[in-house]
Amino acid sequence: MYEWSDTDIMFRDALRGFITKEIRPYVDDLESGKLPPFDIIRKLFKTFGIDAMAKESLDKSLAREESGDAAKPGSESVFSGAGSMGVVLNSELAGVSLGLVASLGVSLGLAAGTIRSRGTLAQKKRWLPELVTFDKVGAWAITEPDSGSDAFGGMKTYVKRDGEDYLLNGQKTFITNGPYADVIIVYAKLDDGDSTVDRRDRKVLAFVLDKGMEGLTQGAPFKKMGMNSSPTGELFFDNVRLTPDRLLGESETAASGDGKESARENFSAERIGIASLSLGIINECHRLSLDYAKSRTLWGQEIGKFQLIQLKLAEMEVARINVQNMVFSAVERMAAGKKVSLSEASAMKLYSSRAATEVAMEAVQLFGGNGYMTEYRVEQLARDAKSLMIYAGSNEVQVTHIAKGLLGRSSS
Repeated sequence: MYEWSDTDIMFRDALRGFITKEIRPYVDDLESGKLPPFDIIRKLFKTFGIDAMAKESLDKSLAREESGDAAKPGSESVFSGAGSMGVVLNSELAGVSLGLVASLGVSLGLAAGTIRSRGTLAQKKRWLPELVTFDKVGAWAITEPDSGSDAFGGMKTYVKRDGEDYLLNGQKTFITNGPYADVIIVYAKLDDGDSTVDRRDRKVLAFVLDKGMEGLTQGAPFKKMGMNSSPTGELFFDNVRLTPDRLLGESETAASGDGKESARENFSAERIGIASLSLGIINECHRLSLDYAKSRTLWGQEIGKFQLIQLKLAEMEVARINVQNMVFSAVERMAAGKKVSLSEASAMKLYSSRAATEVAMEAVQLFGGNGYMTEYRVEQLARDAKSLMIYAGSNEVQVTHIAKGLLGRSSS
């Protein structure tokens, strides 16, 4: 794959029309937190029939599973984020409101995706129908105040068995959609009373919680530097009683109940997705910078005629080509059923997020004093881009994953 298909371009153009009419006029309200992103996402789904397609795809998948047939790879939805149309959707939205696409991606890709890949048939029937159509909002909770990059080892949130049930206690933070989520995937250590097992090495289990459960508190949205159209908050668990049917996979065995493995699968998908978001920010910064270079005059001529401005534009173009090629390669490989490893996904995340941040900061510089004003969207794009270097695992942690992949490969 080296260019968008005709279908991709048709969808992109229609999507841009929707964005111009239904999103750009409300960006200030989204950025201030006055307007949560969820109704806009639902309108997007209905306008393009994404909700109906997602429901139809899910129904077919569940019917196949019920009859004993394995689901085909990638059959969940063309808008899941992995296919080319999903990339178009994510990148176009990221260029105008990164937080909006973050809320969408976490709900569909992480919350619904985890249930789809790890849940029993009964769990899929119970929670997926309203998640895939975005009638309900999902959250995915693993990060804690003292365990961001050390997600598993430093995890303090725990469950204890209480008869057939479990009791959940602890706290999660920086949870996308956390303040408003209807369905929440929560990762917790199993405290089975065995003092010989180090806390860091205890089994991690994943549970599905619903809004309003006794003992569950969803904190108010944080105030953030960027990604402000996506509500992020804390979750608190005080003896939340969880019946066995809420344990993802309904088993504690490694095959179905290993929370660490399900989380690692999501780490790869999330980091590949960062490349799509980075591409969207780069594209928008590039477009705005080109328009400004052609219209802004200095010393009697367009600033685009100055070599230093041309250098900035040229470097933006190089970044755009490189990130787009990474995205195209990932789309093509996944379409062929070839898995992108965690180390490769980390490399994509590291490079693309750096490139997006550098392009956005150069766009601010190109705009001069105007670039520092909120009236000009490059200011928002610069704040949003920086979040990509932290979101989905800090870039420093990506270096470790890349190195482990390289060293392991060379020694095998």
